[in-house]
Amino acid sequence: MSVQAKREARLLTAEEQAEVEASRHPAVIQLSRPELLALIRRLREHRDRAQGIARQQRREIRGKGDPRGASPARDNVGSIAKAQVLAQALKRANAELSRRDTPEEVAPTQSDIARKALALKQAARVARHPNAGRTASLGMTAKPSHRDTVQMDPREIGRVSQAVKVAQARRDA
Repeated sequence: MSVQAKREARLLTAEEQAEVEASRHPAVIQLSRPELLALIRRLREHRDRAQGIARQQRREIRGKGDPRGASPARDNVGSIAKAQVLAQALKRANAELSRRDTPEEVAPTQSDIARKALALKQAARVARHPNAGRTASLGMTAKPSHRDTVQMDPREIGRVSQAVKVAQARRDA
């Protein structure tokens, strides 16, 4: 008998031990769905009860709760370990239930394979690394601005420059 089995036998009652054993691999596969659901329900009840006892003992140790027995609890290591064993058994049973509920994969058809191959081929053509964009090179090289400057009517520019020329000519004369 392994150390784990001895430990579980010491922690659990006979009923709990039988249910934990039923959650292990060869036995859990042979259970029907209603039996598996009933096992999960019973394991959950046992686990919740063990967690409640451990919680109560923890309160007694801290002095927060009234002792439930003749003397207050000194430690709750056994109750915590029992809750962990039952939680592991519940996890195994839930995993088996979810395994049964997931649909098995159907073999892909030839058209599915062709579509996937086409998608992979098209994805290979796309550039994998996009251009980094405008970046400064060595030192403080100025980067040209591509923003639009203030747009003016070209006729306005000519009118102003001509007015400046005329004014300058008047001053010079």
